[in-house]
This record gives sequence, structure tokens and C-alpha cells, in this order.
Amino acid sequence: MNTPEFSTLPLKPALLENIESLGYTHLTPIQAESLPHILEGKDVIAQAKTGSGKTAAFGIGLLSRLDLSSFRVQAMVVCPTRELADQVCKEIRRLARFTQNIKVLALCGGVPFGPQLGSLEHGVHVVVGTPGRLQEHLRKRSLKLSNLKVLVLDEADRMLDMGFEEAITDVISYAPTHRQTLLFSATYAEQIREMSQKFQFKPVSVSIETSHHDSDIDQLFYQTEKSKRLNALGYLLAYHRPESTVVFCNTKRDCQDVASHLSQAGFSVQAIHGDLEQKDRDQVLVRFANKSCSILVATDVAARGLDIKDMQAVINYELPWDPEIYVHRIGRTGRAGKKGLALSLCIEAELPRIKAIEDYQGHPAKWDEVAPFKLTDEQRFQPPMVTLWIDGGRKDKVRPGDILGALTGTAGIPGADVGKIDLFDKQSYVAVKRGSADKALACLRNGKIKGRSFNVRKSQWD
Repeated sequence: MNTPEFSTLPLKPALLENIESLGYTHLTPIQAESLPHILEGKDVIAQAKTGSGKTAAFGIGLLSRLDLSSFRVQAMVVCPTRELADQVCKEIRRLARFTQNIKVLALCGGVPFGPQLGSLEHGVHVVVGTPGRLQEHLRKRSLKLSNLKVLVLDEADRMLDMGFEEAITDVISYAPTHRQTLLFSATYAEQIREMSQKFQFKPVSVSIETSHHDSDIDQLFYQTEKSKRLNALGYLLAYHRPESTVVFCNTKRDCQDVASHLSQAGFSVQAIHGDLEQKDRDQVLVRFANKSCSILVATDVAARGLDIKDMQAVINYELPWDPEIYVHRIGRTGRAGKKGLALSLCIEAELPRIKAIEDYQGHPAKWDEVAPFKLTDEQRFQPPMVTLWIDGGRKDKVRPGDILGALTGTAGIPGADVGKIDLFDKQSYVAVKRGSADKALACLRNGKIKGRSFNVRKSQWD
């Protein structure tokens, strides 16, 4: 199905001419859904991935709102990384080629402050930046937002993953209340909905993907014997090699036993249950969410509120009695348009539970077979990320941008190799791709964060 052409939108002739000169004729699905609302000045929350055409959607929207005679900041785009900010800047400049008067400026950390000050003094229409550097300019009053018309939060979920929530709140506190706020995210996690409620006014929700359907999840059932259940679980994990899996057990005791056996066999695993103290629970969830721990063994109660992006698989070590709980468990995978995997082990006595699930879902169970497999102490299954623990947090005035800047600036580690950054009052955690972990550790130990030296080590499980 063809989407509408750009010529059907109420755009200024010069802007439309330039869009067409760039080879854009038909809108992408996300542009077709969001641009009419954006051009009407409405707040929009849009679920869209990189490559969907979202940058052109908000870029065209903000360019159409500019008063070129006023050299004041009228639009601001907040991005999680310098690389993304640079891409967004280039795209907006391409879209703005129809006139020489539009000034677009990138404000990111890891580059000298001075030249940015000079550019701001000469007058700018559009600013694209990372939260930490935007905060610095706002506090120094070199960046003023009193004339801001359009605020864009790009890849908002990634910014939350990297621990920028406080910084974003601070940056937005400098903006006028009467403005248009556009929020783009690859997922609709609870935190994103909360962010929208906090910063947007009657937003229009736009999504070009179904959030969750049974067809997004491949459900497979495996019959085994009680004495072979643990080895069957090992086989499923070794065969599918998911980067992030929740294994559901029905009791705390089973949680501990399963996690212990998997750990001895070289799997990266943590158990989460009701007896865990909050501090320990936080550490477990940090490592699971940042992919430096691949497997979380959990009870239903302990998994409440668990909302992890890109969870590749859910395994039912034991099936629940209630088919509704089964559906709730497997619904944690296969989100945001990605395929999910739901694998369930059952013994003969549990076959009536399968029948209840079939009746509840309205389709027959798909069965597969487990190959012979034995958990041994020699097996090693390493996750893609490593967590670095930093002995400093919010109370030390450490911000995510400080950690990111220390890694990508001094060490020259690519921003793409840095994963989630989690800040607590007295410590911080940063996930780094395994291949860059030693370099990152040496850099943080030998360098400084925010002008100070902190104790840094790999988390005890890596």
C-alpha cells in the first residue's frame, strides 16, 4: 500500500521543493501517521525505530515552525549519544537546504566548550544535543530556551536506559510550558508512558507496529521426565543461546536450585525471588537489563514490574496452574515488533495444564523434542556485555554523560560499545561490550570522571 505523497501536506513551497530534490516523494509509514499531527502543532508520542524515517518526520515538523528573522533557539532535539546527535544535525541541515539562513548547532560532550559558546552567541535556530552538555549550557546561561517552540526527545527509551532521566527533567525545566513536545521511542515501556504524562499535553499516540500479538511469539512445548528437567533446560539454553532469558519456577527453592546448577555449568545466571533485599535485587536487575547477565531465574511474584526491552526468550521450567499466568509470563518476550521465544517444559503429570493453555488460547500446542544433554562444569556461555562498577553516584554529582564522556572521549571507545548506565546514590554501573571491557576498565581507573578519581572494578560475576 502506497503512503501519501509529501505534496499532500501543508508545507511551505521552498521546504517541499527541497524535500522533493532530496528524492523524498512518498511518506514512510511513521511520517504518514505522525506528520499531519506534528504540523498541526500537537504533542506526539511515536513508537519508531532508527531507519523508519522518524528524523525527517520531526525535522520537517520543526523546520516548518521556525521564524527565520529571529536568531533565537526555537527548536531543540535531545539525543542519547553524540553519534546520534551528529546524524540528526546532518539530516536537519539537509532538509533545511532550501534557505541559507537556518542555523543548526550540535551541543555534545567530548568536544571543546568554547566554539559552542561562540556559535550560540551568533544566534541559532535549532539545537541538537546530549543531555549532559545541554545542562551545562543552560546552567551557564549560554543557552536560553525562552523562545523554544518545539522540543524533541529522540530515542527516549535509550536515554532512560543510559540513566539520563534526571538530566532530561532538568533540561526541560528551562523550557517554556507552552511548547510542542515530540517524543520518539522504539518501545512503549511504562517509563516512557510516565515520561509522556510528565512532559506532554494531550499527546497523540502513533505506532506503526503492533505492540504484542501471539504471532510475535513462537511457543514450543517439550515433554520430559522429572529427573531430566534440569538437563532439558540446559539443552534449550545451549541450543537457542538467547542473550536475555527469564526462566520461571513456581517456588523460591526451585529458583535457587536451578540458578545454582546453571551457574556451575558456566551459564551467566542470577536468581530473583521475594527474599532478596532491595539492594541485591537492584544489582541483579541492572545486570540482566544491561545484558551482562543472560539468564534470570524468577518466581511470578519476584518478576512483577519486570519490563526489560529485547527479552529474547521466556522459559517455563515448570508450567503455572493458571493459563492466564502462562500468557502473562510469555508476554514479556516478542515486544516492539520483535519475534519472541516461549519454551515450556512439562512432565506427564502436567499435561492437563497444557490442555488448559490450549483452551485458553484457542489453538493447539506446538511440540518439539529435547536432544540428550548433560550439564557439566566445563561449559561456558558468556553474555555480550560486562558491567563495570563505579564507586560514585548521584550523591557525588556523577551523571551518565560524565561516564559516557570519560569512555568515549579519553578512551576512544565507540559510543555503540557502551550500553546501559545506571546511577544510584553511592554507586554507578555501566555496561560495556565484552571486547572493549578491559580497555574501558583501564581508562576509568587511570582517568577521571568529573575531574575526580573513583574506584572502578568489574562486577564480581564478570
